Amino acid sequence: MSSNNWYQLSNENQVDSPSLLVYPERIAQNIQHMLDLAGSASRLMPHVKTYKMQEVIEMMLQAGIRQFKAATIAEAELCGMAGVDQVLVAHQLVGPKLERLIKLIHAYPTTRFCSLIDNLDSAQWHQDWYAHYGLVGQVWIDVNNAMDRSGHPMDGELLGFYQAASKMPNLKVRGLHVYDGGFRQTDFEARKKASDAAFEGVFALIDQIEKAGLPKPEVVAGGSPAFTVHRLRKGIICSPGTCLIWDYGYGDGLPDQPFVWAGLVLTRIISKPKTGYITLDLGHKAIASENPIDKRVRFLDRSDYKFISQSEEHLVLEVSDWEKHKVGEIWYGVPYHICPTINLYEEAVLVENKRALGNWQVIARKRKISI
Repeated sequence: MSSNNWYQLSNENQVDSPSLLVYPERIAQNIQHMLDLAGSASRLMPHVKTYKMQEVIEMMLQAGIRQFKAATIAEAELCGMAGVDQVLVAHQLVGPKLERLIKLIHAYPTTRFCSLIDNLDSAQWHQDWYAHYGLVGQVWIDVNNAMDRSGHPMDGELLGFYQAASKMPNLKVRGLHVYDGGFRQTDFEARKKASDAAFEGVFALIDQIEKAGLPKPEVVAGGSPAFTVHRLRKGIICSPGTCLIWDYGYGDGLPDQPFVWAGLVLTRIISKPKTGYITLDLGHKAIASENPIDKRVRFLDRSDYKFISQSEEHLVLEVSDWEKHKVGEIWYGVPYHICPTINLYEEAVLVENKRALGNWQVIARKRKISI
């Protein structure tokens, strides 16, 4: 392994394994790439679900980005802790989560907390909670234009739902949330064509809302895959997330995007159980494992391996040059899916100038921080 490799630590023997490594200089590159693509910080609402670390949010705040998306109440609280101007909880809030949202509003008064609704029951629950506390809640209408995961169907009842929510006295409807993360065609033009076709209904809805006498809605759209498409749409707020750290799944699948890997896993050979086989301490609990075994991690500066099996604490590989590999040998891997990988770690090892210099806490991996 060459000592010139950007990822290799000069003090790697001081780092336990498996470990999550983060490289702030490369995160800074990705922030700048994100700003360059969007054209301005005001067009960005990055999603914090990927990294869940306050330091990464603070890096974006320093770059002028003031609004963010979150998937959990804990991630929203992390945004409040960092002092962001606005955070949209882009998940359907039911049960105790609505009361937790109200508590966030009281605990962090300088941050505007928003939530999604996609049906009248949810709208009424929000209305009742905000009325009980004498507040006016900020909500966005979640629109299902392609993903089929959440959101009001793009049908003849959507405008009526938007109007009904807008009439509720304790709700302020800010606009539309449109997530089309399913468009992941490797070819940019094919991805753009699919996204454009699905978005025609959104533009039609915007016109209907204005013709109904309501204010023109704000629109936040997409994640990382469609970021390079939505940035071309005038007036659309983009909400990429994975691009801050990046992974090899999107790196391979989205060649038009300029982002660089900024998070790796460090692992060691712990056994050579039989001729041709080595075992790494990189099991299910150390790397996202929802994909097939050959799409979980890619090892840097290595090409002589084949995936055999993985269990909770072990990853078994077959290698052609078995004799040269030693127990204790360190390997560096790029996760295929970085978001759930980061969620497996309580802390990340901070790497600067090729040295491990401390840790960043993955605070929002918890379901609850304090609220």
